[in-house]
Amino acid sequence: MAYHGFAIDRYLDADAVTKQLDELIKKPVYSIRPDKLEDYVEHYFNKKCARSKEMIEKAKEVIPGGVQHNLAFNYPFPIVIEKAEGAKLYDIDGNWYYDLLQAGGPTILGSNVPEVRERVIDLLNTCGPSTGLFHEYEYKLAKKISEMVPSVQKFRMLGSGTEACMVAARIARLKTGKKNILKMGGAYHGWSDQLAYGIRVPGTKSLLSKGVPGFVFKHTDEFFPNDLEDLERKLQRNRLNGGTAAVYIEPVGPESGTRPVSKKFIKGAEWLAHKYGALLVFDEVVTGFRIGPGGAQSYFGVDPDLTIFGKIIAGGYPGAGGVGGHDDCMAYLGAGLDSSGKKVSKAMCGGTMAATPISCVAGYYTLCEIERTNACEKAGRMGDRLTKGLQKLIRKHDLPFVAFNQGSICHLDSVGTMHFSVNWKKPWTIPEVLKQTGIRQKEMEHMGAAYMAEGIVTLAGSRLYTSAAYTEEMIDDVLDRFDRVFENCGLIEV
Repeated sequence: MAYHGFAIDRYLDADAVTKQLDELIKKPVYSIRPDKLEDYVEHYFNKKCARSKEMIEKAKEVIPGGVQHNLAFNYPFPIVIEKAEGAKLYDIDGNWYYDLLQAGGPTILGSNVPEVRERVIDLLNTCGPSTGLFHEYEYKLAKKISEMVPSVQKFRMLGSGTEACMVAARIARLKTGKKNILKMGGAYHGWSDQLAYGIRVPGTKSLLSKGVPGFVFKHTDEFFPNDLEDLERKLQRNRLNGGTAAVYIEPVGPESGTRPVSKKFIKGAEWLAHKYGALLVFDEVVTGFRIGPGGAQSYFGVDPDLTIFGKIIAGGYPGAGGVGGHDDCMAYLGAGLDSSGKKVSKAMCGGTMAATPISCVAGYYTLCEIERTNACEKAGRMGDRLTKGLQKLIRKHDLPFVAFNQGSICHLDSVGTMHFSVNWKKPWTIPEVLKQTGIRQKEMEHMGAAYMAEGIVTLAGSRLYTSAAYTEEMIDDVLDRFDRVFENCGLIEV
């Protein structure tokens, strides 16, 4: 499939990429050399980011860890940003960076675009950010989403993707009368208790869900990514224990495609979910309006029963979450009636600050701009250019790194931290897997610091989001900066 408005020209070969990642985790660890990392810390962070360092030390006195969001935890200390514009971020010390974090993915137009900002300012001058009552842009945003995403007949705005994932499970249980939730191992569907299962690394079950009691996961299980046989085994097993209410999928693979899945798998998962009477829930928090105006589901030709939205539907403004889907599913969030007028149970769902005027106005005009400017395709072309350039640099420096992308969602995997998996049939291997992921996580952080010192902000040193604000010249400059980092990478003793 050519671009045709989507971010993807040609979909990757998931099996080939997986094979590369399989080889990566068998190899010794290559990362930024310790002497060069020390040089970056001393001459860049300590000297050129002194105000950031001072502010974070003060923040630690009143904020746990010094920051309010996990994305801000960076080695050796978080950088304090005071300005965002287009493809760049600016810190309080006067340094600027290419923004390949994009707040975790939502700013596909680029940061702080004036076409949206001016509409928000107009709203603040008249209505203000919130009233607690209905605003016309609640309708306009819901209508816009239903026009863009074929499977969404109705839409309910919420405060976050986490909330949307929570309520989707409640809808699914009421609609199907079944109990269990199946989710893809390694995928992240927010941090609510029952879905914080098998996160980051497939097979971890509750190992990485500290503070959540084990009994909460009685009706939650994971299946291995890109494995239809494992998914069907779990669906068959659940028939004996209350059935499966929903199958949750990140459409390009867990953690925004860090472990990619094939088109065949996505279509097969849709068929299997419906064969066993479960709802298919597409978590499009990242892919929605980034892979294409109709989401990843339009690209893959899939018709999910429910779709999770987040981040981008408020254009980077707060209040970014929601769930949409078929009429017969969304009836469980309405006035207790389905489309035929039949009374149905109403799922528990709240959110005083959901669908505020500010979030709905920002979201509506963001989606309008995405359509008007063909932002998905533009960002995807930049993602292709970045990935091809990274692959060339990897070969140039003879490094074991793996670079691939799904449109504007790009991956630069230097250590394979999230490509490990836990096999409970061989419990003696679990400590070694956790040890290796810990070691490699540390080196990811070191690589992220090196990129930051060269003026590139990434997500955890391994994920890169391009936006429509990038130009070919900018991408080429980004690649020059990666080149300088790769030149100083070598074998690390662990």
